[in-house]
Amino acid sequence: MLSTLEINIRDPFVLVYEGKYYMYGTRSATCWGEADGFDCYVSKDLEVWEGPYEVFHRPDGFKYDKNYWAPEVHLYNNAFYMFATFNTVAEDIKGTQVLRSASPLGPFIPWSEGTITPPQWNCLDGTLCISSDGVPYMVFSHEWVDIFVGEICAIMMSSDLKRAIGEPFTLFNASAAGDWVRPISHRRYPGKEIYVTDGPFTVRNADNSLTLLWASFGDKGYVEAAADSPSGKIEGPWIHRSQPIYSDNGGHGMVFTGLDKKRYLTLHYPNTNYEEHPVFIETSDI
Repeated sequence: MLSTLEINIRDPFVLVYEGKYYMYGTRSATCWGEADGFDCYVSKDLEVWEGPYEVFHRPDGFKYDKNYWAPEVHLYNNAFYMFATFNTVAEDIKGTQVLRSASPLGPFIPWSEGTITPPQWNCLDGTLCISSDGVPYMVFSHEWVDIFVGEICAIMMSSDLKRAIGEPFTLFNASAAGDWVRPISHRRYPGKEIYVTDGPFTVRNADNSLTLLWASFGDKGYVEAAADSPSGKIEGPWIHRSQPIYSDNGGHGMVFTGLDKKRYLTLHYPNTNYEEHPVFIETSDI
């Protein structure tokens, strides 16, 4: 058994299913280099957890061997689909692929025909978003390493989640979010201002509007932000909230309704390697 503070993951994602919480995330220990799997932790109260249970392990012939990030598991058409970011040491181009399982505890096996995100782009943190007319889309981050000002983008998916349909389109970029956004620097690009977009997650509200959570950087480090599409359309227009919803060096969040019928925001805190752990915050604003 583990307490929440003992679980060292980034990018926590919680699936509520049959009276239990299933939490997935990026292994902090292998986040920035070679990696080979994802884990799940199981709880009935968000405080004491069983696991970790390895739900995906790199199979023979699987080309990706680096940067296993941000696994999300969605119940869709009576199966469990994991959206996860992968990279390779040789090519160093990130993308989000879909895996599938009959159980929330796996084993998850590759499902999509390669990455859903454009293969020539560096992309990460793909998430499933269903349009108001039932069409699946992947919302994802077009990473700053390609364009310096990161973007949140979307692309239509086939109904079986195996492939992309059409071309990606941009929802917004980081610099458009407001005065609170701060650029970062990177040793590879001295003197260059970089704006980050991480971890999109969409919420379909009772009035059919959409809320999109995403992460960037502010005065105190990593932050969790939100934007709203009152029309309910994935294309927007997206209206950015004036301030982050969490601004104390934590982020890459999502929201879920707990077994107690309360709404929770979860994210990792602090944004410091080997120290990250999930945080659960009751919320009524998302």
